[in-house]
Amino acid sequence: MADAGFRIEHVDYEAAAPLLRRVREPVFVQEQKVPLELEWDDLDPASQHVLALDGAGNPIGTGRLTPKHSIGRMAVLPQWRGRGVGEAILAALVDRARESGWPDVTLAAQVHAIGFYARAGFLPEGDHFDDAGIDHLLMRRNLRAPGTIGDRRALVAATLGVVAGARRALVVYSRDLDPGVFDRPEVVEAVRRLAIRRGSIRILLQEPLAARQALSPLIELGQRLPTAISFRAVEEQVDRAYPSAFVASDTGGWLFRPLGNRPEGETSPDRPARARQLTAVFDPFWERARPCSEFRALGI
Repeated sequence: MADAGFRIEHVDYEAAAPLLRRVREPVFVQEQKVPLELEWDDLDPASQHVLALDGAGNPIGTGRLTPKHSIGRMAVLPQWRGRGVGEAILAALVDRARESGWPDVTLAAQVHAIGFYARAGFLPEGDHFDDAGIDHLLMRRNLRAPGTIGDRRALVAATLGVVAGARRALVVYSRDLDPGVFDRPEVVEAVRRLAIRRGSIRILLQEPLAARQALSPLIELGQRLPTAISFRAVEEQVDRAYPSAFVASDTGGWLFRPLGNRPEGETSPDRPARARQLTAVFDPFWERARPCSEFRALGI
């Protein structure tokens, strides 16, 4: 990541403690009001630590991998946020967990950061909980197999992860744009960001009338960005018998649900062979489908 103006290093805790302190205390203690006595704990000496350093060697971000197979203390200084530092730290920690042979890795996500972790393949579990006065949610990423989508909340996170991870192309096969998923603001925004980057988003529907009646915000977005977002409707009877739903990106992210009217399925942010396979399933359906001209006629 040197070409981005920073680099990532795995560091020894005792040797790097002063540098870790220069990030964690401004972010957690000063900015988020975490008590100092809670910020430093017994897990620190036993954990593997990562530092992000700027070109001059100044610390700008941190993260740790604990013996409990969890990621924590993810922090980036305010002036460096939105520049890929957090993503690079998280990727380094996930890679180290995988190299260590761990089957999975968890983290306690602050609620405002759930989308950030979803983009890296983490899925939510359990109920919200309080940690140092801040609302958190447990998230997990399977490192040996696709992640399991067990409910609609996990489906939203998985969808966001695949959409936000796309670079240039995305395919969506859905019955009716899945109310409660593709109408979520964070998912719509991820689609919009891909579209304005001149990405190609192809959306294939079995029930376009249901999506129109639900006033799906993706339809309005497609009206505003028609060169990037295309809708088609399945018409061939043999194609309409297809029971599943899926999303696949050009970067290897995908999610698949055996039954398109159910949330359960599996997902991965980085298994390109499966993403290519799903795209290969999608393409013949797309060629036989008709354009959704009724969406263009809407005056929403």
